[in-house]
Amino acid sequence: MSNADADRATPPAADHTFQVDLRGLVDLLSHHLYSSPRVYLRELLQNGIDAITARRAADPAAPAAIRLTAAGGGLRVEDSGIGLTEEDVHRFLATIGRSSKRDALETARRDYLGQFGIGLLACFVVADEITVVTRSAGTPDAPPVEWRARADGRYAVRVLPADARPEPGTTVLLTPRRGSEEWFAADRVLDLARDFGGLLPYDITVADETGRTSLVTDTPAVWDREYPTPESRHSALARYCTETLGFAPLDVIDLSVPLAGVRGAAFVLPSAVSPAMRGKHRVHLKGMLLTESADTLLPDWAFFVRCAVDTEALRPTASRESLYDDEALAAVRDALGAGLRSWLTGLAAHEPERLGRFLAVHHLGVKAMARHDDELLELMLPWLPFETTDGRVSLDEFAGRHRVVHITDTVEEFRQIAPIAAAAGLGVVNGGYTYDADLVGRLPALRPGTVVDRLDPDTVTAHLDPVDPFVELAAGDFLALARTVLAPLECEPSLRTFHPVAVPALLLDGRDERNERTRAQAESAAASAGDDLWAGILGALRGDAPQARLVLNHLNPLVRRILTVPDEELARTTVEGLYGQALLLSRRPLSAQESTLLNRSFLGLLERAVDNTAGGAAADPAGPADEK
Repeated sequence: MSNADADRATPPAADHTFQVDLRGLVDLLSHHLYSSPRVYLRELLQNGIDAITARRAADPAAPAAIRLTAAGGGLRVEDSGIGLTEEDVHRFLATIGRSSKRDALETARRDYLGQFGIGLLACFVVADEITVVTRSAGTPDAPPVEWRARADGRYAVRVLPADARPEPGTTVLLTPRRGSEEWFAADRVLDLARDFGGLLPYDITVADETGRTSLVTDTPAVWDREYPTPESRHSALARYCTETLGFAPLDVIDLSVPLAGVRGAAFVLPSAVSPAMRGKHRVHLKGMLLTESADTLLPDWAFFVRCAVDTEALRPTASRESLYDDEALAAVRDALGAGLRSWLTGLAAHEPERLGRFLAVHHLGVKAMARHDDELLELMLPWLPFETTDGRVSLDEFAGRHRVVHITDTVEEFRQIAPIAAAAGLGVVNGGYTYDADLVGRLPALRPGTVVDRLDPDTVTAHLDPVDPFVELAAGDFLALARTVLAPLECEPSLRTFHPVAVPALLLDGRDERNERTRAQAESAAASAGDDLWAGILGALRGDAPQARLVLNHLNPLVRRILTVPDEELARTTVEGLYGQALLLSRRPLSAQESTLLNRSFLGLLERAVDNTAGGAAADPAGPADEK
């Protein structure tokens, strides 16, 4: 049998209709799509705004108002929008997923807030019953229609007398479900309406049971208003930030991306924050609040600001609680980042004092930007502070003083070496902070003739003054003993003179030494755990192990006395004590072996001191007795 014959012999597949469990859908909306029941009010406002927009597209003079009344435990929402006919009710309200904006108004879709056809279903998150009374403005002779639906999926439609609703528009009545009554309290409704709809283009009011009416909308947005002076604009935006975002901004930055219809402001945080903290920005879509926690609106490096913006073109997700991360959002993110950089360059060129106040708090954010922007880095070089052996100065100033700029790998290494390096005339930058090593490494490209070099033990030792050969020869026995004591610690002693005099010993270990120490500790841990295979692999990686250096300061009076100690056991203990003291100055974590050594040397020296004191005290009484 041919394929064609087989096809003719096979009966056609029967068509079926998807069955929708409304209770399951409501559970999906309330527990997975929406973050909070509060969004029900946003959906009601959104439907009303879209209906008014549709009516005004045909009749620009049509009334434009939404009134919410919280009374009798329920909520009544009236709008002067385009309304629906009986046919529209069956098509749009009774068909899940169908939207009048999608089906009938596709060409003007960008003017509408709602696009996904979920609409009134969100109200079932807080309501047991929804009643809609509507009359079409597009078909004036069509009678009003009532649509009444329950959360269990049942609904009824009936045609009403003409006087049931004389004017076009829609009224929605919600009956709360048990446990959701709090969402219908007048104060709660007013707060939600102001939060979601404060920037919407049409008048929205909320009334309570007493008839008291409050206006919700406050337009134009604070950033779109005209102000007599730049100072008054700055004050108004700062006041908005305090009232809406909850902090008094250090500074205010206007934001605008006309091609994407983005307008708003960025508010500089008054205190430093972690670079890992993602910004939570307030985003409105055509005036409707979309989210208060948009974390993809700005580049990651712009963690020092919080934004409030309104957008015309960016796409919302299905829940309309965040932005869809697409090419349009990426372009807006880049444009807003460029605006922040432009603001900084403007401050550097014209308002250095204002820039200084900003950098005193948020220099880390600017360093994050400058890593990827040579122009910005060059502009900020005279301003960005770095921790150096000359104090906290700008990199530009520091490079002007030192042709060779040394940089440490860690904060601990810098703090250990800084006093000695400064006394020896070495220019060292602390490279242990976030971004600093990267920025210092780009100095030669920005300042030709500047040399950047990683600080290592050889460099430091070369800048310490050697002792007289006769002094070193006299200390030979002590140094040989010290070499034996320090050998298990992979450390080599040496004798030099350096300032400050108060430092008796300096422990120097570079990156290679630290890596070797880490490898040795891991090998020891693997061997202790019985993992012979891993211990063998780590042992094979040893190679020529570099050694740390314990540099004794011959200018220190205590060190000069220690060099002449005749008691070998005491000399051993003093070597361990000097190593332990230098180890503590390095501020690095101690290994178990180092902790044991430190404890042993301390107790050993303490025991010697106690023995000497006790011996002296026993002899003292005899002296006076003889004198008598």
